[in-house]
Amino acid sequence: MARKKSSINELTQISKGWNALFVVILFLVALLVIIPMLLVIVISFSSEMSIADKGYSFFPNEWTLEGYQYLLKTGDQLWASYKITIIHSTLGTLISLSVMSLYAYVIAQKSFRYKNHFTWFLFFTMLFGGGLVPSYILNVRYLRIDDSLWIFLLPGMVNAYYTIILRTFINTTIPDSLFEAARIDGAGHFRVFTTIVMPLYKAGIATVGLFNMVSRWNNWFTGMLYIRNPDLVPLQTLLTKLQNNIDFLKANAEIANTPDGMALLRALPDENMRMASTIAVILPILFAYPFFQRYFVQGLTVGSVKG
Repeated sequence: MARKKSSINELTQISKGWNALFVVILFLVALLVIIPMLLVIVISFSSEMSIADKGYSFFPNEWTLEGYQYLLKTGDQLWASYKITIIHSTLGTLISLSVMSLYAYVIAQKSFRYKNHFTWFLFFTMLFGGGLVPSYILNVRYLRIDDSLWIFLLPGMVNAYYTIILRTFINTTIPDSLFEAARIDGAGHFRVFTTIVMPLYKAGIATVGLFNMVSRWNNWFTGMLYIRNPDLVPLQTLLTKLQNNIDFLKANAEIANTPDGMALLRALPDENMRMASTIAVILPILFAYPFFQRYFVQGLTVGSVKG
């Protein structure tokens, strides 16, 4: 037994040279992620004159809070947009995970006679879509969910790609013997799903949940198309409108070519406001990522050989 364990360790052990090489590679990859992030933070605190003079630089000529001050001028609207974005991203992700997980469990059952039909129906939606106009007519005229919280929850409730990923996760990580043992003990499908599948399912759900939450968090087009109530305007839509307003004012100031217009052009923030908006958007996701990280680590070890 000792000889067997030593042979396994020899096969899985990495030499110090390769280990050092991997550390260097991972360090360089980390720098490729961290350096652009630091540059965005620095530019968000740089003045427009400094950006125009030196471009994107880690050492600006002048530091300023104009970008963040312009965002705070929206007052209660900014916090209302933050609130509605957090609500619809969190609630929408929970609803989507519930529906997609149950759907994935059903089509993962080899004993289910129509699993191929339901899988093809799901896959068909990845190839063909109705388009924007039919979706708008359905949501506004028939479902009447425009200008409400439901417009963020119902249309994107099921993602075919994520559902297939969850089904594949069940098929590859949960052995059929567990399902058969649960059926012999008289457990129904709902009990099997809650007591057997869910505990082994956390890594897949966390991965899909993070992707789904980021997608919902970055969604600005839905609010631009369907929302008229200021209290329901999501954060991304608000920041898009602010940037469009700045671009419009600057374009008209250039056309006017008057002293007042040129003064307005110089006073309006542009690049630093863009970067401040970026920081305002990505900070909540950065804080949310550590809560999902441990499930990613668990997913790497699922299916490993136990000694």
